[in-house]
Amino acid sequence: MLKPKSCNRAGARTVSLPEYFEQGALVGVLTTQPLGRALDYRAPEGGCRPGAFVEVPLGPRRVLGVVWGPGQGDYDISKVRQVIRVLDTAPMREEMRAFLERAAEYTLTPMPAMLRLATRAPGLGDPPSMRRVYRRGAAEPDKMTAARRRVLEALAEYGDLSFTLKELAEMAGTGTSAVKGLVAQGAVLEEDSPRDLPFARLNPDLPGKDLTKDQKAGASRLAEAVRCGRYGTTLLRGVTGSGKTEVYLEAVAAALRAGRQALVLLPEIALTAEFLTRVEARFGAKPAEWHSGATMTERRRIWRMVACGDAQLVIGARSALFLPYQNLGLVVVDEEHDTSYKQEEGVLYNARDMAVLRASICGAHVVLASATPSLETWANAQAGKYDRLDLPSRFGPSVMPDMRAIDMRGESLPSDRWVSDTLKQAVDQRLDKGEQAMLFINRRGYAPITLCRACGHQIGCDDCDARMVEHRFLKRLVCHQCGETKPMPEKCPACEVEGRLAPVGPGVERLGEEAALLFPQARIATLSSDMYGTARALKEEIVRIADGGADIIIGTQLVAKGHNFPKLTLVGVIDADLGLQGSDLRAAERTFQLMRQVSGRAGRAEAPGAAMLQTFQPEHPVIRAILAGEEEQFWQAEARERQAAGVPPYGRMAGIILSGTDVAKVFDAGNQLARQDQPLRSIGAQVFGPAPAPIARVRGRHRVRLLVKAEKTAPLQSALSTWVAQLRLRGDLRVAVDIDPQSFY
Repeated sequence: MLKPKSCNRAGARTVSLPEYFEQGALVGVLTTQPLGRALDYRAPEGGCRPGAFVEVPLGPRRVLGVVWGPGQGDYDISKVRQVIRVLDTAPMREEMRAFLERAAEYTLTPMPAMLRLATRAPGLGDPPSMRRVYRRGAAEPDKMTAARRRVLEALAEYGDLSFTLKELAEMAGTGTSAVKGLVAQGAVLEEDSPRDLPFARLNPDLPGKDLTKDQKAGASRLAEAVRCGRYGTTLLRGVTGSGKTEVYLEAVAAALRAGRQALVLLPEIALTAEFLTRVEARFGAKPAEWHSGATMTERRRIWRMVACGDAQLVIGARSALFLPYQNLGLVVVDEEHDTSYKQEEGVLYNARDMAVLRASICGAHVVLASATPSLETWANAQAGKYDRLDLPSRFGPSVMPDMRAIDMRGESLPSDRWVSDTLKQAVDQRLDKGEQAMLFINRRGYAPITLCRACGHQIGCDDCDARMVEHRFLKRLVCHQCGETKPMPEKCPACEVEGRLAPVGPGVERLGEEAALLFPQARIATLSSDMYGTARALKEEIVRIADGGADIIIGTQLVAKGHNFPKLTLVGVIDADLGLQGSDLRAAERTFQLMRQVSGRAGRAEAPGAAMLQTFQPEHPVIRAILAGEEEQFWQAEARERQAAGVPPYGRMAGIILSGTDVAKVFDAGNQLARQDQPLRSIGAQVFGPAPAPIARVRGRHRVRLLVKAEKTAPLQSALSTWVAQLRLRGDLRVAVDIDPQSFY
């Protein structure tokens, strides 16, 4: 795990930079192109500052770059070209450049790739774009209709504010023609306005919710930590339903009062709808929302407003860490244990660790919030590196759900059913009371395997060594590794016998089908991210369910991530043993977290809740710890095992993934690295492998893995850099280094 360390104003750099480069001065410009280092250019007419966003010539093209410092002068001066222009946007701050350098150093990522993360907004060099807006004019219409009256009343309610045509029509509950008719008569004015407008100011002094004694104490400590203006990290550990959000929103309020910006990271886009509502209720306006579902226009607006301080609060996914904050004072990582914070493609980084790094550079406070913290965070709190706040009980009258196991060895079920009679009876009882029940299985699709009953063939992906998953909702087979899809075949692709293909095992869609047969009168909603075309559609479905629009919720791990369904009183886990299989060193931790999180959806209002776990291993230590709620004892036991094995967080690990289209060349490269391991042996590190990756081919590329293990204090990055540099990458051979790997597929 990344250790924050104090740094000078440019992170890894110790050389003082000039404040300004005069016209013609030699400057180093870092571009987003895969070139490995900054290139020399001459400063343009009028000069430029360090950090300025510029457009530079590169071959026949013009590309975006950032003035990173003085030029190296190791190139023929007569051939050095001039910067074309300085872009009309705020320069990249020194702390941001330091953050990118330190992140690149830690993750062993080339700087151009890091810069791409920090420039994910279109049209940064474009002049401000305009849009048409409408406001009240001085004239009165010659004829007043009901629709026109509503338009004028809507404008009068908001004083002198302007709105887009769509906004105004929606506010008035009428069509756009009514607005256009008023424009023609001068009663409404149509004007051009800059599209990238500041976000509405948030008011931190509006009253928040009434807090419990524990919440008040926690909120006070977090607010004081933010006010001091120094780096620090706090683990906010509270049971599900304890009101962690209300506590850290008071830390957000403290940051806003201090004139600093705040960032709240969420693990799932679907969580933002409910969260935005809570933020608006607390601060009187909506914050900026940054994630993959945002439009390109909105991304550009957020990027620019964050850079100039006109976006006080950003709610976003992990990439929001790389926005150009003017004065970042607080970073909240909600559900900090969630594996989605680890980016597994491209730049391999953990947003939780990068949040700590960024805060340590800019003097911000970090809040890591979770009911089931990662062992890394728990260990840092135990060691005194992080402060810790605990919320041991639920907010209001609600209490923690009653937990029990259903021993499936004693249940008699046909081969095509997965809901036990015991669980069915419990669901029936909830439905009779008008309450909601949830059936949870951590598998997307209809069935994980499609098997030919004639020859035994299992349908796999053409480009990956992975089985294709039937998605009956889409009427297609889908590869969950590369995303490739194909129609569901009528006959076996191996033996060509028709009518013998059969689904094997349950997925969330198949569980929904079974629930419809078992509970024919119930309204059933299935929540799985791949069943909704847009993030907006998924958010709307979650809101509908929370409002009582379903009796039974069928869900994957999406439903375990912080959702609040007030009428939900029963959670049934179909296969609690699923995550305990395999050799992943975090299997026990992740199973414990997932089961506790999904169980915590039950009984969050006044009615008591229950969670029932179907398992064939009720005596398993992890299952017993889940049922007993002995969280501290679980972490202590898990910590002892990891410490004895010398693995994270008590040791260091790095994964090396070699890939290419020629399997022999990929293995040759892996064997070469394994033989030439002197740089690693010099720091006491061990190399395991090479071996085929568990999924040995993805997107047509064969994959071989090596695993490096070292002492916690070993200088792993420098040794890895020297070691991997021995490998000459020829043809399509590629190597990726994953520091602190979270998955081993």
